[in-house]
Amino acid sequence: MFALLLLASVAGAAAEPVASVRVAFDRDGVTATRAEGMADIAAQRAITADDPVRVASISKLVVAIGVLRLVEAGTLDLDADVSDLLGWTLRHPQWPDVPITLRLLLSHRSGLTDGAGYWQVPLGEELAPLLDDPRAWDAQHPPGDFFRYANLNFPLVAAAMERATGERFDLLMDRLVLAPLDIAGCYNWDACDAATAARAVVLYDEARKPVRDDHGGAKPACNVIVAADGDCDLALWRAGANGATFSPQGGLRISANGLAKIGRLLLGDGEVDGVRLLAPGSVRMLLAPVWTSAPGNGVGHEEDTGDGQARAFFCRYGLATQTLATPLPQCGDDPFGDGIARVGHAGDAYGLKSGLWIDREAGTGVAYFATGVATTDPGARSAFSAIEEQLAAGED
Repeated sequence: MFALLLLASVAGAAAEPVASVRVAFDRDGVTATRAEGMADIAAQRAITADDPVRVASISKLVVAIGVLRLVEAGTLDLDADVSDLLGWTLRHPQWPDVPITLRLLLSHRSGLTDGAGYWQVPLGEELAPLLDDPRAWDAQHPPGDFFRYANLNFPLVAAAMERATGERFDLLMDRLVLAPLDIAGCYNWDACDAATAARAVVLYDEARKPVRDDHGGAKPACNVIVAADGDCDLALWRAGANGATFSPQGGLRISANGLAKIGRLLLGDGEVDGVRLLAPGSVRMLLAPVWTSAPGNGVGHEEDTGDGQARAFFCRYGLATQTLATPLPQCGDDPFGDGIARVGHAGDAYGLKSGLWIDREAGTGVAYFATGVATTDPGARSAFSAIEEQLAAGED
């Protein structure tokens, strides 16, 4: 049982989101849904909780679930040198004797940065040369204990997954996570069917200009960064050559109801609606913080979006999971404002803000997103934005 409030109008102040969706859930199912605004302004299509949206960095959490399925199968080892899978040596140039592992990549402790980029490698080319740029590395800290949030970690994770299985990342994630949970979603559209793509949520900037997924109800002709000659033939894909092709760091298209099922899977210790995807021990490992903020041991915000924040956005981090409400004076990681240590991940890209958070003790959670959001509208009680605080707490 759940209540649905659907408002088709986007009238109101320019600062209001184009669309927002909030789904509350517990272990047994959805408990409340609120959907307001437009999935597509030009088509005058009202948003629903079943419409797929690019959820940005929540994508990383779902990747980690796929990784742990492969770990359980014996296909991957979180603590092995990832170079052995990649087929080339991944090393910090200043600390060449320190192996970099999947555990370090998933928890943003690899020594990598986004200074050299992470998404722009064309189809058919290789990601490895990007790592030759000194800007790709934190010159001050070796791989290990220092936390620096870097999207580049996840194309490398995806490359390792492809090399270990021989499968294309987006299809692999469908096999490992989305299809078993009966979630209509995909990384960068190709693996989604036409009906799912027709419900795409268009992403808008704060001026309500479309910036992503404005496909007019059709599946996009090209879903990746095209080859240097303009070719978009996915036959150019080679396992592990370019793990950024299907945007593992942010390109998951999934509905709010789909995110709620992921949350319920974690609340259920790896099982949801009779489907067991992970062992309870794997879920505990996924959610447990491996890094906690302390003076000099990390950067508390994403460096291309979080500069100038007075308090840290990231204060506890696990394997692509963030723990909220860290009781430290430097931390502003409690958008709910109630001090509860929820676990999940936030997303922020292309005018979208998103979140998936669970309270494991209470057995409850919330998934939300908003589009067309101003980037300069700070929250009142945290380092999160005002719209994130409102959606997290269920405020009007």
